Formats: sequence, C-alpha cells, structure tokens
Amino acid sequence: MSKVLIIGCGGVASVAIHKCCQVPEVFTEICIASRTKSKCDKLAAELAPKTATQITTAQVDADKVDEVIALIKSYQPDLVMNIALPDAYIEHGNVEILKKECGIDAETIEKKIIAAAMGL
Repeated sequence: MSKVLIIGCGGVASVAIHKCCQVPEVFTEICIASRTKSKCDKLAAELAPKTATQITTAQVDADKVDEVIALIKSYQPDLVMNIALPDAYIEHGNVEILKKECGIDAETIEKKIIAAAMGL
C-alpha cells in the first residue's frame, strides 16, 4: 500500500520502524536510511524474518540536504519520516527532553503511527 523512507536508525527511529513493520498491510515497503548504513542493515536483518514488509537500506547524512533530496528522488517514497536527530540539537541540552519537545520521542511517534494505521 505504501512505500516509506525512514531517515534515522537510532533509538526513537528503531521504535518507529518496529511499529511500522507490525502493520505490513499499511507499510508494505520501507527504506531505512542513516549516516551509518551498517546500523540500518543490522536492524533490517533483525526485522526481515518477523514481517512481510519489504525492507531496504541506504546511507544518508540527514544534515546534508542534497543527499536527502537525492535519496528521495531515487527511492520515490509515498511518505518520508525524518526521525534523525540533527547533531545541532545535541549540544543544546538534554537529548530526551529535546526529542519530547519536538514530538520525536518514542511515545509520541508510536501514537502517531498507530493513529495513521487505524486511519485516524
């Protein structure tokens, strides 16, 4: 049904990716992209036997707009979820508080994914 590009593979992004894979009839194809492709590959290998969602991986630095644009043009997703925490935020305070304030903490993302899957 949908082809999704998920940028990020850290703690919060991993939760979102797991949740998306639990609803393969909604999230039929996912490309996990991060600065460290090996993290994406590891997560994809872990999820592959547990989901019908087709998972691919890619390398991208979310802070580099040209790289993100090129990946979007190449993958042509229906939806882009940028769950990569920009490095600029890390120097400005507690990362967990910043994630919550920006709405990119695991709890908020899980609620949004469930709402989207249920068509709310």
